[in-house]
Amino acid sequence: MQKKSSFVALSAFCLAAIAAMPAQAQQRQAEVAARGAEVMPFDLAASSHVFTKSRNGGLQQVMVKNHKDGRQLRQVRSHLREIAGRFEQGDFGAPAKIHGADMPGLAELRQAKPGEISIQYRELANGAQIRYATSNPALVPVLHQWFDAQLADHGADAMEGHEHHAGHGQ
Repeated sequence: MQKKSSFVALSAFCLAAIAAMPAQAQQRQAEVAARGAEVMPFDLAASSHVFTKSRNGGLQQVMVKNHKDGRQLRQVRSHLREIAGRFEQGDFGAPAKIHGADMPGLAELRQAKPGEISIQYRELANGAQIRYATSNPALVPVLHQWFDAQLADHGADAMEGHEHHAGHGQ
């Protein structure tokens, strides 16, 4: 009988822990969205973030959901252009403000030597993108951790992309 009550108690504890995880994730996403509104000039809910990992880094795309919303489109492009320039200088202050200073990969990205990560901004028909590439094999998993953290923090407003062909991401 004692084994059965211990099992029931353990089961209840596990179920409570599992139920709490989504609530914690939702709370974290709400906090990130609130901080993001202070840093990103565009409406997070009016855009989609796509993070595509590649063998030498990755691709971050932000696209407006309504292609007729010229204001959001201009704001997305302006923001990504600006942060790409900051990232090239080693300034990762914007992600730190949004996601926190302990964001996975952030400390290592800040320590990268100038030019060690190629950062290229490009406009898209419905938004903009930043391509991150490095020949330093130690920085590739750092970029991937950083992408994973953004995917987790942006929730439904972000998705993982996939490479479409062998040359993608170079």
